Amino acid sequence: MQFRRKKYIDLIMYILSQCCTKETFGKTVLCSILYFIDFYYYELYGRMLTNETYIKSKRGIEPVHFREISQELIENNQLFLKKEAYYNRIIHRYYPLIIPDIKFSKRELELINHCIEKLSNENASSITRYAKNDSPILITDLGEEIDFRYVFSRNEQYSIINK
Repeated sequence: MQFRRKKYIDLIMYILSQCCTKETFGKTVLCSILYFIDFYYYELYGRMLTNETYIKSKRGIEPVHFREISQELIENNQLFLKKEAYYNRIIHRYYPLIIPDIKFSKRELELINHCIEKLSNENASSITRYAKNDSPILITDLGEEIDFRYVFSRNEQYSIINK
């Protein structure tokens, strides 16, 4: 399963264009939304939207390609990273410097917008608490790749099919 780099970049840029001005929207929330979009898409359609690999970490969910791609977008003046004080922490906020050229299908966009609406107002702590109880993450050991096939063992709270 080959990583869909262009789709992943488009997804990051679209999410940021919708959410970057929200007070609590930083890297942790962004990475969690990327995870939920891919895993919901897999649950619904049997394949991943971006084919990204996600790792379970102490801080939550780590998309494998995120650091490389965000750095590339920053170097190409498509994205701006600003580290801001947020209470007693630092929030890594990304701002798009270009208007994204959206090339999502109607069903992709509906799912993406559903995830944004559901999760984008969370802060890093609350979204991490929420995500860690999702079956694919619960089943996975720290530092291991999160297996998409575990979406089919989700309870009603996390399943997109049961909505």
